[in-house]
Amino acid sequence: MAEITAEQVQRGRGPDPAVLARRKLVTREVKSVRERLTSSTGLERAFDYELLRLFAQYRLNGSIGTPVLAFGVAAAACVWVPAFKVAIWTFFVITSIGLMALLCRRFTLQTTGQVRLRVWRRVFVAAEGLHGLSWAMLLLLFSPEAPGASVFVTTTLLIISAVTVMLSASILSAVYAGLMPITIGIGLFFWGRSEIDSVTTALMAAASQLFFIFLANRLYASSVATIEFRAEKDALIAELETATANSDEARRKAEEANLAKSRFLATMSHELRTPLNAILGFSEVMKNEVFGAHANSAYREYSGDIHDSGQHLLNLINEILDLSRIEAGKYELNEEALSLAAIVDDCSHMLNLRAKAKGQSIREAVEPDLPKVWADERAIRQVVLNILSNAIKFTPQGGEITIKVGWTANGGQYVSVTDTGPGIPEDEIPVVLQTFGRGSLAIKTAEQGSGLGLPIVKGLIDLHGGGFLLKSRPRAGTEVTVTLPAERVMDTLAAVPQPKPSRRSAA
Repeated sequence: MAEITAEQVQRGRGPDPAVLARRKLVTREVKSVRERLTSSTGLERAFDYELLRLFAQYRLNGSIGTPVLAFGVAAAACVWVPAFKVAIWTFFVITSIGLMALLCRRFTLQTTGQVRLRVWRRVFVAAEGLHGLSWAMLLLLFSPEAPGASVFVTTTLLIISAVTVMLSASILSAVYAGLMPITIGIGLFFWGRSEIDSVTTALMAAASQLFFIFLANRLYASSVATIEFRAEKDALIAELETATANSDEARRKAEEANLAKSRFLATMSHELRTPLNAILGFSEVMKNEVFGAHANSAYREYSGDIHDSGQHLLNLINEILDLSRIEAGKYELNEEALSLAAIVDDCSHMLNLRAKAKGQSIREAVEPDLPKVWADERAIRQVVLNILSNAIKFTPQGGEITIKVGWTANGGQYVSVTDTGPGIPEDEIPVVLQTFGRGSLAIKTAEQGSGLGLPIVKGLIDLHGGGFLLKSRPRAGTEVTVTLPAERVMDTLAAVPQPKPSRRSAA
């Protein structure tokens, strides 16, 4: 486990992820080098075992076809050699094949921890050498002067060499052990013969053996590369599973913390609001001098400051509680038919005095004959008040604010508030949308705020299935647009036709 330095503890953060990744890589490389130093092939122990397992698997699969080949060669050899000699040779070949299959079967039945790799490697090399020697004994049955015997023997042994390379390529020393008796036997068989056919056949056999050795090395390299890729894939899968488990655990803890926060705030709602209401009530009485004038006028100013501070604190608590209910999914919508244009007009009049105090002008642009929408009036009013108060807060003296209400392209309705404030850099837009997030320019140029206005707006609009869009550039103002979907727009119902009076009733 990576150690955390004292400096990191003092700063209140964990170790650098880059340092952890580098230490993990170094640890993996050290482990790999240690395993290679203790391996007989220069590979990791897991690779050694996998190569031996491939050898055993291939040899077991070939233990069915190889005896068939041996019986076929024995039947053909009876043309030149007496049957009893061929039978003796066939017995040795089948015995070597059976011994090889028995050893491979025993190896596959052992668990990974029980396998002694060096011992089994030597056993397989010896068994492969015995197998090659049994096939090379075929040369003892034939006379070099027999017509066609040299071609038959050479072809048979080259086929066996190819089979040995294909089945034993995962252990190079076993390939060499299997090819050596065959190569030596062919060399002795053609030794001292100067006929053109014999010389040509011997040269072709030698070239074939060299090619088989080259092919064995290529197949071995391919097997090692395949095992390495598989090990890397398994390591990546393991790391991915670990990262997924850590992520799930972190998400679970975050959800538990968020739920605990929401429960705490919901529980503290009454305890926080009750004393604040008392502070607001008594400070208002003192500010208005209900029971008589203050002996010192400064007390009235202090009472006003207490009332304003308490009101600000109450608004902040209400915002935190609203955001907590939204995040916890406990905010219930009381939906009814309402006019979006009427709510915008009420909010504009409510904040008009604050805008005039800063020399700002508010312009409204509302499309005519907008039908009502099905929504929560308190939530929509809070949305409009938040984005409009933000525009007033961040717009400098003498600025202009524009409110638009109209149709969206897909049949819904929207409210757009555009100001001429300092704007927000593009890279800070995700910051201001976070809880308690504030942009750098806003901190320098505007009055202090909680940073909860826009997150509450986005949460309330999401509850209505609507959309939220913030567009801004430095020194170019900000535009905030909220939309309600088309399914919340109420169509105007046709007038109910009145029944015509009957003649009898008229009479």
